Amino acid sequence: MRQTIKRPHFGLTILATSLGFALVQLDVSVINVALARMGMDLHTGVAALQWVVDAYALAFACLLLSAGALGDQIGARKTFIAGLLLFIAASAGCGLAPNAAALIAARVVQGIGAASLVPCSLSLINHAFHHDPGKRARAISLWTAAGGIGLSAGPVLGGALTDAFGWRSIFLINLPVGLAGVGLACRFLEESASHRTRFDLAGQLLAILSLGFLTGAIIEAGSLGWSAPVVLGALTLGLFLGVCFVFAERRVPVPMLPLTFFSSPTFSAATAVGLLINLTLYGMIFVFGLYLQQVRRFSPTWAGVAFLPFSVTLTLANVINGWLSRVWEARRLMVIGTVLGALGFGLLHGLSTTSAYATMLPGLLILPLGIGLAVPAMTASLLGTVPKGRSGVASGVLNTVRQSGGAVGVALYGAFLAGAGVDGIGTAFALSSALLLLAALVAALGISERDACPRVPVPGDGCRGSASNS
Repeated sequence: MRQTIKRPHFGLTILATSLGFALVQLDVSVINVALARMGMDLHTGVAALQWVVDAYALAFACLLLSAGALGDQIGARKTFIAGLLLFIAASAGCGLAPNAAALIAARVVQGIGAASLVPCSLSLINHAFHHDPGKRARAISLWTAAGGIGLSAGPVLGGALTDAFGWRSIFLINLPVGLAGVGLACRFLEESASHRTRFDLAGQLLAILSLGFLTGAIIEAGSLGWSAPVVLGALTLGLFLGVCFVFAERRVPVPMLPLTFFSSPTFSAATAVGLLINLTLYGMIFVFGLYLQQVRRFSPTWAGVAFLPFSVTLTLANVINGWLSRVWEARRLMVIGTVLGALGFGLLHGLSTTSAYATMLPGLLILPLGIGLAVPAMTASLLGTVPKGRSGVASGVLNTVRQSGGAVGVALYGAFLAGAGVDGIGTAFALSSALLLLAALVAALGISERDACPRVPVPGDGCRGSASNS
């Protein structure tokens, strides 16, 4: 007699996993338009305000991989809920912080919570819909759309809240939304299978230290310059620890990061495309926001409103991807998306001190259309190459690379703006076009629908992919 398998509710699963991810992405961008008011209220300077932004990115980037491994070890649902609760508590700490030091510390804790829930949210989606690759692709499209809404709504919401209620409200708004997410997760998310293997302590510590030094160096390079001794020293130490991490992972029977993941051309290509997309996207949001406020003298609220075409198009493109993924292969979506993104940056290349907003609109529409088509396909392709029980680590790798790429983009494009003003923005956008064309080439050559998942020594795991390499 055939046993009936209970399938999770599609919409409620997406809602439960996406609320937390949307909050995480919101807090990447919501803070930028509130920094001036924050500095006046806390009587602090630019250096401390920079770390208010960067402390979150640093903790987020360097702990993603470890959090993904922890979710695979003890269960993604437990780790997701714990991370969301920690994020909520840290948001309250940010909103009540009496000084800059307390705010920076709370932002670090926020980043730890964000790192805990992001890879586990993807792992939970993968667990819920691994039996149906088409449904999984649509789920990832909607999950990505939720993150896109959070990221692109940040400037609008941050400006409006700061003008109406003060800067502390941009953090306190996380509390009711986050608690709703916890309730949905407890009620509707199924726990993923845990794999209680020996804890890879050496791998965990080396990954955290390596990523911490590398990300910290990237952040400081934006203000100190790439040739500063502290930046060069941190980069050197981070790279050395990264090499030690690779050697350590090769020596343990069940490593935190199975290096065989990268024997899959699709996994490697999707990771590289994610790096290039985030480098260009985060850099663009940073310098374009400064251009609107410092060059064109937009208020925080109106600078946020100017992002609305970008925000709406990015969200719609993510949703459209869920439909297109039924008829087009991931490689085609990634190539078309990155080429459109390159075209969008090309259209924004000619910005000047007198550019009319109407002349920016074509680029602000085509760029997010391309990114919205490429990112869900990239994510689904990567998850399709690994065993289900290691999807937390795999998504941790992808998001670590993407966050690190975003940090590079902000530092690099900020340097272009500081060195050459508006002309520097044009240079940055021309570079973005070239990098996204490179991403299209990587996707065209590296992504394969027949790429089977690598054989990783995880007890009880099987390969999700049905195709073979023969």
